[in-house]
Amino acid sequence: MISRVQSGAVLGIDGYSVEVEVNLATGIPGMSIVGLPDAAVKESSDRVAAAIKNTNLDMPLKKITVNLAPADIKKEGSAFDLPIAIGILAANGLIDKEALAKHMILGELSLDGRVKRIKGALSIATQARDSGLAGLLLPAENSAEAAVVEGVNVYPVKDLPAVVAFLNGDLAIEPAKSNAEGEFQKCSVYDIDFTDVKGQHHVKRALEVAAAGGHNIILIGPPGSGKSMLAKRLPTILPSLSLEEAIESTKVHSVMGLLGNSTGLIATRVFRSPHHTISDAGLIGGGKIPMPGEVSLAHNGVLFLDELPEFKRNALEVLRQPLEDGQVCISRAAGSTTYPTNFMLVAAMNPCPCGYRTDRKRECHCTPPQIKKYASKISGPLMDRIDIHIEVPSVEYKDLTSNTVGEPSSAIRARVERARQVQQQRFQQSKIYCNAGMTTQQLQNHCRLDDASRKIMALAIDKLGLSARAHDRILKVSRTIADLAEATDITIEHVSEAIQYRSLDRESWI
Repeated sequence: MISRVQSGAVLGIDGYSVEVEVNLATGIPGMSIVGLPDAAVKESSDRVAAAIKNTNLDMPLKKITVNLAPADIKKEGSAFDLPIAIGILAANGLIDKEALAKHMILGELSLDGRVKRIKGALSIATQARDSGLAGLLLPAENSAEAAVVEGVNVYPVKDLPAVVAFLNGDLAIEPAKSNAEGEFQKCSVYDIDFTDVKGQHHVKRALEVAAAGGHNIILIGPPGSGKSMLAKRLPTILPSLSLEEAIESTKVHSVMGLLGNSTGLIATRVFRSPHHTISDAGLIGGGKIPMPGEVSLAHNGVLFLDELPEFKRNALEVLRQPLEDGQVCISRAAGSTTYPTNFMLVAAMNPCPCGYRTDRKRECHCTPPQIKKYASKISGPLMDRIDIHIEVPSVEYKDLTSNTVGEPSSAIRARVERARQVQQQRFQQSKIYCNAGMTTQQLQNHCRLDDASRKIMALAIDKLGLSARAHDRILKVSRTIADLAEATDITIEHVSEAIQYRSLDRESWI
């Protein structure tokens, strides 16, 4: 007696179909699972047997063989508990097999038959829709995220008997409803705002420029100057997420099981801030079965690296390829997986080991060799990918006690979005979306300088000791500043401001 149940799993951030085949045969009672199962899948035999017995359903005393097809892809997790249990009951004649062909089934079973939440429900719901299935049965806790996908009925289930009754037509379950657009608009509100920041007007301006052009930025200043506070507010001035971007970001978090029970969509730009002790695998992703790292969790958002020189050198070096390509490919013996990594990098560091080199009120005791060694912890290739360096001074007491309300994030975001619209029109024939991604040819086409601008550029490189690698970065930032000013051509004012954003390239810094 054989039964087949439609199920699914996740590879990368995309779902794929898995057919659960169950065969009952005479022999010594027991269950074997084949099809490259991991430890969690193999352990499902005990959970399934206990769940069936504890819900007063008949567990056949036969030799049970479960095959998870395709058999050449590693299966992981506990989401196959429910389809295996349903397959056993269907093979034993307790479930209508015709209903099984119309639905995809997933869920982890507890020993008393309750259905628990799984990972990757959004990706699997997309696969169920693309496969042309009538419905998806999955834990009630996952129904909010899965219901975001239009074109497939999502049936939330709470226990094994309810699934059996539904498939036999004895129980009606109302499909989960989701107003994706309405929920998206409702949740796209930030709890923080730039009005919370006192003083630091030039740093706010630098963050606005970074947001407008998609430029990576590093903040340099003494402890307590507000670097982290400013960085946390950067997502509030980035262009609002589109529904497609929100679904992409939600898929990554769904695969990791980081969504709450009531969360259907991530509607705001993600802000990730890993500790400096993180490993390169934690940052980039990895594991025996590849899983996304912090760079993928920050997709369409901001990755903030506080105390940048304290990160391990090899962890920082693995950032170079994701920053350049917008995706990361993780290869393991079990296969290769690609994750999206389209994020803005925001870093923060002290100007010296003690942190008080640029502080006007505290004395720095660091020697020049110590300062040079501290700054050299960040490699040149990584710094090549950071367009803006901005110094963050300590906040004056008069600014802290001022009653003046700063400009709200919504006003800054409106200017940023206007600048981004100009860039989208400029690059509509290419695969880039903002000034930070311009190629050398595009720099020549869109960043032409007049005589006055060329003179000040030459002066900056010769007199201020700016490195040659700073030249293209200054051109890109100048183009963004001009876009914010709604100017067609780059002028000397735009170049002059961009030059000020290259602090770490100056010879006087070390």
